[in-house]
Amino acid sequence: MIIVTGGAGFIGSNLVHELNRAGEKKILVVDNLAPAPNLSGPKFLNLAGAEYSDYMDKREFRAALKAGDLESESIRAILHQGACSNTLEDDGRYMMDNNFTYSKELLHFALARRIPLVYASTAATYGASTSFTEESANERPLNVYGYSKLVFDNYVRRLMPEMKSTVVGLRYFNVYGPREQHKGRMASVIHHFTRQLKDTGVIRMFEGSGGYADGEQRRDFVFVKDLARINMFFAGLLPGQSSRKVHAVVNAGTGEARTFKAVAEALMKVHGPGKIEYIPFPGDLKNRYQHYTQADVTGLRAAGYTDSFTALENGVQQTFAEEPAK
Repeated sequence: MIIVTGGAGFIGSNLVHELNRAGEKKILVVDNLAPAPNLSGPKFLNLAGAEYSDYMDKREFRAALKAGDLESESIRAILHQGACSNTLEDDGRYMMDNNFTYSKELLHFALARRIPLVYASTAATYGASTSFTEESANERPLNVYGYSKLVFDNYVRRLMPEMKSTVVGLRYFNVYGPREQHKGRMASVIHHFTRQLKDTGVIRMFEGSGGYADGEQRRDFVFVKDLARINMFFAGLLPGQSSRKVHAVVNAGTGEARTFKAVAEALMKVHGPGKIEYIPFPGDLKNRYQHYTQADVTGLRAAGYTDSFTALENGVQQTFAEEPAK
């Protein structure tokens, strides 16, 4: 069995679908489907057409871990995508329980049974930094979300000398792709720009900020299916792959920053022409917004992952070829 936590969410559901494409169907999906004010729609729709053997609510799953109810299960890998990813969430107690304590519970379960664990970290650990190498000097989170992920990354790093099985943290950069319609404000700019373009014919983006001109803010946009493949690679789940033990916390991005204008241009090639309008930078994002991200992928390559990444234009085309027309 393969466990995918956060399996109904954006990245988790794409991971389940990609596992299915690789012939994997014995999957335990773990998630929390309770309504939440930050969500704009139901997550369960992301699993339409997916095949998996079981589902557990996150609370039920954590209780089962604590009670030892999963001891007799044959588990090939754990792909831990479950977390609170709302960068505007200020409840540190809630965030630390979801992103740190929950992750520790899974880590020790996996280590005790020598089960490969690949988990989602984030580029938000870098925060205000303009250098994105996995070093403590660059790790300056701007919000409690990034902080909670960094605390767990450091916990993993401290335990690495004792590890007997694979544990890999993937610092996701700016992820986009199908199945993110439920994420509300936390959806990618690809999703927001598309809705604006379709509804009004105008894409609205922030005016110059952070030292960048209008629309020239840069992000490392990474296609969600590339991330699914990276997860499967380190978990030893790609077809024909030989297994190897890896202990690492590495960046998962393309290594190439693209402007918001480039995103708008790629979307207009798919959806048709439109206009760009620049709007004032929101006050609630001041001092908690990354104006520039670009992954240093040296660590990812050194850990063994050598596949190329999907170009932004191709990823945008694939996203809307797969999403149903609305």
